Amino acid sequence: MPLTAAELVKADQDHLIHPLHHPIDNAEPVIYVKGRGSIVTDIGGRDYIDGLSGLWNVNVGHGRTELADAAAAQIREIAYFSGYVGSSSVPAISLANRLIELAYDNMYGVFFTSGGAESNESAFKTARFYWKALGKPDKVKVIARQNAYHGVTLQAMSATGMAAYWKMFEPRVPGFVHIPTCYPYRQQGAKPGETAGQTAARLLEEAIVREGADTVAAFIAEPIHGGGGVLYPTDDYFPLVRAVCTKHDVLFIADEVITGFCRTGQWFALTHWNVKPDIMSFAKGVTSGYLPLGGIMVTKAIKDAMDNVKPEDRWMHAYTYSGHPTCCAVALKNLEIMERERLWENAAKMGTRLHDGLKAAFGGHPNAGDVRGGKGLLAAVELVEDKATKANFAGDRKIGPRVQAEMAKRGLMTRVRPASGAHPANGDQIFFAPPLVVTGEEIDRIVGTARDAVKAVLGT
Repeated sequence: MPLTAAELVKADQDHLIHPLHHPIDNAEPVIYVKGRGSIVTDIGGRDYIDGLSGLWNVNVGHGRTELADAAAAQIREIAYFSGYVGSSSVPAISLANRLIELAYDNMYGVFFTSGGAESNESAFKTARFYWKALGKPDKVKVIARQNAYHGVTLQAMSATGMAAYWKMFEPRVPGFVHIPTCYPYRQQGAKPGETAGQTAARLLEEAIVREGADTVAAFIAEPIHGGGGVLYPTDDYFPLVRAVCTKHDVLFIADEVITGFCRTGQWFALTHWNVKPDIMSFAKGVTSGYLPLGGIMVTKAIKDAMDNVKPEDRWMHAYTYSGHPTCCAVALKNLEIMERERLWENAAKMGTRLHDGLKAAFGGHPNAGDVRGGKGLLAAVELVEDKATKANFAGDRKIGPRVQAEMAKRGLMTRVRPASGAHPANGDQIFFAPPLVVTGEEIDRIVGTARDAVKAVLGT
């Protein structure tokens, strides 16, 4: 006999360990049972706008029966078989080939994982492998950025630039170095006359020189930060970063787990700056979250290094579910939907509407320090106590979580990041990344609901 709603809540609290788990946040869990487009429905029948695409990933929207049908059709044939070397499947081969067609024109090889953290783990290991294969075994360090999120497996956590994820799991993996990111609203370390991008790129080069270029394997960056604040770089930043990495023989890893697959109005986000990485991590939007899948793409030089080492020095890296046939079949259908419906165009159009709406709603607000957006459906509002000094609200006021709760009351589900400390640490941030099928009416509701929630908490 099925469990009642109350029994499900009790079983959840007793037995299910959630990501970022603590029972203080699980007193009244929302149990979702249905989704259609940009709307999700809970077990009590209440509808909410999905303001974060599940977890930045349901790009084609909820309830796509085509994706269910693609999974069912593949399962009926062969759901799974090992993809280890010497064994393959039609969906895995077809998806790898299609991704190379869609990605930056210097991408050549694809390795599949089950998600974003695995993808970044694979990227780090591949960078080390590459330099060892080229006879430079000391190039092992990875330079990452403050406010970066790259996952929370041990190596990915060590790259993630948010201390809250480290606290109860340290020591971190050695060899990871953090530098300030390009954060125009709170840029650290600037010299007179520099743009935020020039400052951040200079700090990267200084870190490479300080560590020794012969010890640095790679630099990793999200084109637009996700969980660290939806931080938009200045337009000069990534061209400068690319030049620094090339100059010092450091691989550039683009973490496009969130920004990939039309999220920013382009298939992949570095296109906005005409920059190409050496390794690209992806996940989330590749299946729109319908099944777990991720991966990395690498240049021909890196693929050649894998192919040309002695057999005993092979790329000894693997996952059971790499190239999972059913997941790959769903990804292929998902990409077909994106192409057929030209979802990059709706992402760009609705992203402009979202950004303009947030600027209109919060531009004159006394506590809205920064409103970020403009490249597809990826936006944020950063709240501060004092706009003139950028002073943050005290953590014990829980401004971000209270705004989140008020948005949920009004039928909008999204995430926030609370203030991490005093300026120049981030303030309370509200994130917006709805499905790429979102309508103009839904965008307007998102903006209005967020504005009402902030007023309920701050009184203005």
